[in-house]
Amino acid sequence: MGLNMFLGTPSLRRLTRSLPGLALGLAMQCVAGSAVAENPVDEAERGAVIFAYARFGEDQYGPGSIPLDQFDAHIAELADGGHTVLPLLVLLEKLRDGTPLPDRAVALTIDDAHRSVYAEAFPRLKAAGVPFTLFVAPDPIDNGAESHMTWAQVREVARSGVTIGVLPAAGLSMPQRTVQQNASDLARAVQRVEEELGVKPALLAYPFGSYGSAIRELAQRQGFAAAFTQSSGVVHGRSDRLALPRFVMNESFGGIDRFRLAANALPLPVADVTPADPVLTQNPPSIGFTVAAGTGDLDRLACFVAGQGRTGLERLDGNRIELRIPEEFPPGRTRLNCTLPAGEGRWRWFGMQFFVPEP
Repeated sequence: MGLNMFLGTPSLRRLTRSLPGLALGLAMQCVAGSAVAENPVDEAERGAVIFAYARFGEDQYGPGSIPLDQFDAHIAELADGGHTVLPLLVLLEKLRDGTPLPDRAVALTIDDAHRSVYAEAFPRLKAAGVPFTLFVAPDPIDNGAESHMTWAQVREVARSGVTIGVLPAAGLSMPQRTVQQNASDLARAVQRVEEELGVKPALLAYPFGSYGSAIRELAQRQGFAAAFTQSSGVVHGRSDRLALPRFVMNESFGGIDRFRLAANALPLPVADVTPADPVLTQNPPSIGFTVAAGTGDLDRLACFVAGQGRTGLERLDGNRIELRIPEEFPPGRTRLNCTLPAGEGRWRWFGMQFFVPEP
């Protein structure tokens, strides 16, 4: 299929209209945490990489934005690098149905309807035929923020075939807010998008990728079909549908070498992850997980903690891995990345993003 994208096609319009059914089907398959696949070889074949962008060419925001030359290089790589770019809804439908994904499948997402999405990203992706999903936080749009798109522009983007998901209405980090505040923000976001577009959004992006067990449960109660973090990793058939990983692309992490590394990554399926809640109550955390049998030579597994570098790990009975974290995580977000060579220059990848509340 290559770069045969689905923008504006009848198949995508039919799939968009079937969002409630997709939400029901996926919700029935949501599980609290990743599970080991019955056939780990097939997991690699079904894996897909999801990229997350936010701002484009907005140099005043520094590393939070991706330079346009880097973004242009990403689009060129998707066209020429042997990847299959899927609309996110198609990817989720394949995961739901157990349909094998093509090798090197990827999907693109953008968080928040910044004005540069409309001015820079949308025309480039439309011209290249690259599908993407836009997650919208309604409050800045309703408030007429100059930094954000208008509802008319969001409708134009949606009419082209782009899927619209939501962030909480205010777009604020959820672990720092109460359950009541988060519930209200999510309900308001869904209501405003449905009022403006006529379609109830079924997809959620956690602001800055941060979530915890209570937030995940809230997303499930409110009926979201899937929710997305900013943990690096590859989506596969047994991934938790309400904590799907995405590789963040910005100035600091959007160079073409890293983009290629991520775009060619394979799943590293794990189960029994501890701590179960990414919002930490113990610091430093006791981190452990069990790798699916047959995944590879675990003696070559390496794990890295942001700000601390490579961390010690211990392999227990079977495929159980426990990490030795020497230092406390600072308040806010901290990422963990674990990689395993898979041959042919490719890597298996599993990541988590933890959140330490302010004292």
